[in-house]
Amino acid sequence: MEAVLAKLAQLMEDKLSNLIDLSSDTEFLRDELCIINALLKKLDDEDELDPQVKGWSNQVRELGYDIEDCIDEFALRVAITDAKAGFVERISHFIGALRARLEAAKQIKELKTRLQEINERRKRYKVDSCIYDSYTAIDPRLPAFYKEATNLVGVGGPTGELVRLVLDEKKHLKGVAIVGFGGLGKTTLANEVYRRVKGQFDCHAFVSVSQRPDMIRLLNSIRLKLGQQESSHSCEAKDLIDDVREYLEHKRYLVVIDDLWDTISWDTIKCAFPENNLRSRFIVTTRIESVARACCTHQECLYRLKPLNDQDSRRLLFSRMFSPSHDCPPQIKDVSAEILKKCGGLPLAIITVSSLLASRPISKKEDWEKIQNSLGSMFGTYPSLAGMRQILNLSYRNLPQHLKACFLYLGIYPEDHIIRRVDLVQQWVAEGLVSNFGRQDAEDLAKSYFNELVNRSMIQPAKIDYNGEVLSCRVHDMMLDLILSKCIEENFMTVVYNSQGMRELHNSKVRRLSLSLNGVEGGSILVIQAIGIQSSLALFGDTTCIPAFACLLPQSKFLRVLVLEIQEFDGKHGHGKEAINLTSIGQLVLLRYLKVVARSSCVKLPMEIQGLHHLETLKMRCGFVGGIPSDVFHLPGLLHLNIISGYGFPDGIGNAKSLRTLKHFSLTGNSLENIRGLGELTNLRNLKISCFPIVLLNTASAAIERSSMEALRSSIAKLGGNNLRCLSVVRYPEICADMLSSLAPPPHRLETLDLLGWYFSRVPRWLAELRGLCSLELRVKEVMEEDIGILGKLPSLTHLQFQIQQAPKEKIVICGSMEFLFPALVNFQFKCQQRMSMQLLMFEAGAMPNLRRLEIETSVAFLKCDGCMSIGTEHLIGFKEICISIWHGQCTESEIRAAECFCRNMSQGHPNHPTITII
Repeated sequence: MEAVLAKLAQLMEDKLSNLIDLSSDTEFLRDELCIINALLKKLDDEDELDPQVKGWSNQVRELGYDIEDCIDEFALRVAITDAKAGFVERISHFIGALRARLEAAKQIKELKTRLQEINERRKRYKVDSCIYDSYTAIDPRLPAFYKEATNLVGVGGPTGELVRLVLDEKKHLKGVAIVGFGGLGKTTLANEVYRRVKGQFDCHAFVSVSQRPDMIRLLNSIRLKLGQQESSHSCEAKDLIDDVREYLEHKRYLVVIDDLWDTISWDTIKCAFPENNLRSRFIVTTRIESVARACCTHQECLYRLKPLNDQDSRRLLFSRMFSPSHDCPPQIKDVSAEILKKCGGLPLAIITVSSLLASRPISKKEDWEKIQNSLGSMFGTYPSLAGMRQILNLSYRNLPQHLKACFLYLGIYPEDHIIRRVDLVQQWVAEGLVSNFGRQDAEDLAKSYFNELVNRSMIQPAKIDYNGEVLSCRVHDMMLDLILSKCIEENFMTVVYNSQGMRELHNSKVRRLSLSLNGVEGGSILVIQAIGIQSSLALFGDTTCIPAFACLLPQSKFLRVLVLEIQEFDGKHGHGKEAINLTSIGQLVLLRYLKVVARSSCVKLPMEIQGLHHLETLKMRCGFVGGIPSDVFHLPGLLHLNIISGYGFPDGIGNAKSLRTLKHFSLTGNSLENIRGLGELTNLRNLKISCFPIVLLNTASAAIERSSMEALRSSIAKLGGNNLRCLSVVRYPEICADMLSSLAPPPHRLETLDLLGWYFSRVPRWLAELRGLCSLELRVKEVMEEDIGILGKLPSLTHLQFQIQQAPKEKIVICGSMEFLFPALVNFQFKCQQRMSMQLLMFEAGAMPNLRRLEIETSVAFLKCDGCMSIGTEHLIGFKEICISIWHGQCTESEIRAAECFCRNMSQGHPNHPTITII
């Protein structure tokens, strides 16, 4: 409704509205809907609605959709007319726009009549009298992103038991099954076991299974995560199984299959695991007892996960609400006990409820009692599925109004999908779900929405950077069930998994549509092409019905978001296939967000896309037929351009003044004019450049490359004084090139800098001026004490990947003095070309006080020569994790095991007992 009100306000500003008596009707709609919107917000807080009141609210919602469609139709027709060119375009534009306004005025009068009828029903149903005061919504808080698995209440005991099962001395292949109700924490437990033991296996993989698994994709995911190279040839199931079996034949492997739903899938998956008598293991999590019994190799390997006991339940609840030094205040002890009783020991339920309770004043016992009463009495000592849904539904109802639509939008992604924050944020903005009214940047506000959902445990973090920011998330499948049920109830989104679902859409009014194309015949799409999708269209799966998919676009003229993620798992080679035809996107003049991922397919775009005046985000990871549209840099609203392609960009980059993100810009495929034009993009925040050096056949080609690099350095220097926050310059192959060693002025506002593709002679001196730099990835030929001083004085640096080509004559000493403190560093990755970075480091007392993770490398030969070596890790007071790559060359098995033992003893000797991964 907020988006509808905003569009009505824009319509009222139209200069020709008064000519056709449009403004008064529009004003009536706006004023009435403002009052109704406030009423709907109150109704949304009610536990149960009278059926008549619920029917009334549904009518209001559908009216809001129809008003939005009317305004979008008006904008569409005006935009199409504006795009026409001709000698008398001014007169024709005026006549066309006037005709569109007359028709819009007629529709708005009809909508006004409908609204008046709805208001009459409101009086008859006495809707206002159904509203009661409700408690205050949860205040936004900084996201409490993550509890380390080692600190999660109730995980410690089961983890130790499962680790012993996995690491016993039995040589045969052994399977362990974890079975339990949804929300018990099976995935958390399996992930903690996996994290602890994976370093003791030659290769390992953790994969999730959906309720409707695509076996080809699943097997391919297993092989990729085990470390195999991606294959471009036939990908039939048998080929993948044979490929994985051959790869694992002589390796000790660990595979976790998370959330398995049926034995039929398991019968296929298990064929990929060979018996090699190398103490290999697999772990399966499932909710179904029969599936668990089919997977575990022995009865003692079946682990039934139970609900938390009363003590652990209290500890989990209070650890998320109070500081460790505080117990539950006496005034809420009784009511908190009743709440925990209704949670039945399920961690998911306890965590969800704790997110609701955290903002309730402890002094107001009645607020806690309201939560208790809202949970109902159906739980007993162990909650049913309906009871769990009630807890999740309570959490949904307590979301602030601005978060509800954003939360429901997550339903557009398939089960077990890893959802990138940047994609979700941009899609929310494109959909109009972020109402900022000019007070704050819409994308920054949308990020805060995302963090709120994480903070409230509505979504689960998947990837977290070293500053604690959640970069991607997943949705628990029980939460996804809630989302999809709400989407149906509120006609917010339609999700289709098969051909039957498509056929059922006939004559439906679809606002947003998410299609899973796996196993769907092309003809099924033809069944619904006449429907038209009003707002978002997302397609995930294989390419069997892509030609038919193109027919959907002309009918979906109101589309704002189009997402196409295609995977090639059908056994056919990508080359020679029919291209994905997207030439009709030029008609989608309201489109704001377009993303296409089709790694093995080619996409055909229109030669020009100048009609897409509203396009803000264009992301393409695919091949192209005919190249990139020639006018892409002339789109007035383009903010984010991310294209991975062998083509250079068309000329005119300097016109794209609004650009904030430009990724995979290649120096090799672009003109000098474009490279210089980078410096004109004063709003650019995120820049990723790929440099593929020209083969230096003659002095002329060498001069071209020099000119390109000089132009690049000049452009980066210009951008440095503006808004640039993230810079990545990748060069293939990696060579020594000091073209960027001097940069004046440097980009002072940089927060992330990736220069791994270059070998600098020494650490560039201009880095010392980047006081806000948080992440740095850098290669140098040699390093001296002065270089360590430059890096150590960066006050904000939390992540450092530092690689050197030549080993220094003396050890690199990280001092604990104020001079070289690395005060904020959390993650340190150090590599040397001679594979001996472990032998080059020495930490003194007080060094890197916040370091949590260290990644280094060594060799068996070096450890044999210096077996009593110490690098001073005992001085790292915040140390939690170490990853060591051991290069073994021609060493014997016993020498390799001795090297591993030395590294483990080094870890165990640290007061914090950090986890160790050995590769």
